[in-house]
Amino acid sequence: MRQRIDEFDWSATPLGPYASWSPVLVAMLELVLSSRQPMFLAWGQEQTWIHNDAFISIAGSKHPRALGMPARKVWAEAWADLGPHFERVLVGESIALRGFHVGLDRQGTVENAVFDFSYTPVRSEAGGAVAGLFGVCIETTAQEESQKRQLAMADRERTRILDMSRDLFAVASFEGRLLSINPSWSRQLGRSEAELLATPFAQIIHPDDLQETASVIEALVAGRPVHHFKVRLLKADGVPISYAWSAVPELDPPNGTFYTVGRDITDERAALAELLAARDALRQSQKMEAVGQLTGGIAHDFNNLLGGVSASLQVLQKRLDAGKLDDARRYIDLGMKSVRKAASLTQRLLAFSRRQTLDPKPIYINQLVSGVVEMIQRTLGPALEVETHFAAEAWASMIDASQLENSLLNLCINARDAMPDGGRLLIKTSNEVLDSRRARELDLQAGSYVGLQVRDTGYGMDADVKTRAFDPFFTTKPLGQGTGLGLSMVYGFVRQSGGQVVIESEVGVGTTVSIYLPRYRGAVEADEEDIPVELMVQSSGEMVLVVEDEPTIRTLVLETLKDAGYNALGAQDGTEGLHIFKSVAGIQLLVTDVGLPGGMNGRQVADMARTTRPDLPILFITGYADKATVGNGLLPQGMEVMTKPFELETLVGKVREMLDLK
Repeated sequence: MRQRIDEFDWSATPLGPYASWSPVLVAMLELVLSSRQPMFLAWGQEQTWIHNDAFISIAGSKHPRALGMPARKVWAEAWADLGPHFERVLVGESIALRGFHVGLDRQGTVENAVFDFSYTPVRSEAGGAVAGLFGVCIETTAQEESQKRQLAMADRERTRILDMSRDLFAVASFEGRLLSINPSWSRQLGRSEAELLATPFAQIIHPDDLQETASVIEALVAGRPVHHFKVRLLKADGVPISYAWSAVPELDPPNGTFYTVGRDITDERAALAELLAARDALRQSQKMEAVGQLTGGIAHDFNNLLGGVSASLQVLQKRLDAGKLDDARRYIDLGMKSVRKAASLTQRLLAFSRRQTLDPKPIYINQLVSGVVEMIQRTLGPALEVETHFAAEAWASMIDASQLENSLLNLCINARDAMPDGGRLLIKTSNEVLDSRRARELDLQAGSYVGLQVRDTGYGMDADVKTRAFDPFFTTKPLGQGTGLGLSMVYGFVRQSGGQVVIESEVGVGTTVSIYLPRYRGAVEADEEDIPVELMVQSSGEMVLVVEDEPTIRTLVLETLKDAGYNALGAQDGTEGLHIFKSVAGIQLLVTDVGLPGGMNGRQVADMARTTRPDLPILFITGYADKATVGNGLLPQGMEVMTKPFELETLVGKVREMLDLK
């Protein structure tokens, strides 16, 4: 191109001979000719045209004749579009355009072309007037055509997908009209497209779902997308179809429309119903299996215990008939031993079901554990090394101390049985703050807990044993060597107390059982010294009312209280008890069973008695009490609970204690 320009007769153009060109024009020409980008100059008032080699492909058949011609003649077919931009540059304005469409005749036919270009004014060295236009031009026709083809293909594919889809796609207005729908609407609802577009969609929505639809529209109007809502549509014959929907408002620009897609969930709902039915059937089967296992275990253990009581009483009866009283005490003790075992078994069952009557009080875990460590060491024997690790200033917890002691002892005995050849047992306390994530994992509320861990170096558990460890009567011990209620009792007691139990175990490494108990933030009273029962039973003839429906228990309790010097009155149900309470003056203590016949339980009797005597001491005696009845141990002041069976001497001591505190 340089040679062509050098040989061109410029004297016949407004630019004149090359030798007369200004330094600015010469410099700009050098810039254009040396560039690999398509560049051109339109110089002087006539905008005389000069371009470089890179511009030849853009010029097409106009090359080389365009050289030295006015720009308006070079691009005569497009001057209506180009001319105004050239004029703006000649008055000093720079222009940059992208995606500029223009019709050009480059091969004998006017064709649409697309360009990105910039036009820059070039000023003379004297006076600063605009001497010409410097242009940089890049053709993007091929790229845009390719993009159009891709978009067209994408549109066709999208249309094809929408046509084939079973889902309902639509554009709709906030005024309640469908503006555009895919064919699935007609296929599924049995309505024509014209009918659907002409009908307010409130008329094809199930009446019971109109309120839900109104709430969704309200959210869309506010600019919020709504997902996973369910609205039923009515087919032409009135049959409803269930759909799960998502809807998104048009925000750019907001024009009162939204996009929505609905998926038919009829089959899913049917499948879910079948799944739920199958799940319920499985649960029922598992429940019956568990009930069978539970009742079988209870029958086995209670028959053994009843056998011990019965045998002791039979032998005692024969001895009494024969006048042999020298060893009667031995058989009484054997029978009482079986009774105590039966009571322990009942408490374990209630603990597992979280229905035992608890007596929670604020205690420091460190103090409780340190008080039983010596007993645990004696129980486990010398082959086991027992270590303790107490957290500094471990928090308090509102807990039934005796139940926690029993739980700890159960865990330690299990650990001993897992280490028959000896090993190491660690009892550890800690303060635990559970964040929301960890609390969810443990099925607890986030917050502060007291931790108690028992870790052994025994056999460990495999996955199956670990899964079933809390099941009642499940045991890995040989027949007759374990009831299978130890861990289930621990679990039930801890859960009833608002905590959690977690087992971590690895076969051959050992097992760690971690207990989490809610932190108590109130004051903790110092332990009271135990007062011997024999010092507490002395009576001054106080009047005690006993309400108990079981005749044998009522008779024995009344006789025992009378023997201790109390004036004891008895009633067989709540109605009789209240009658006696109202008609006899001077009753100083009410002792009542919780479960009473006649429609009035012991708590109701107590509450009615306190309407006239708010300070009346009340002692509940119960074999089982719903925690809602006795408050799970959180009773008003002056109310306490004793669990059957109990030693009669212990009952007399509790009566004396409550009267003394009155």
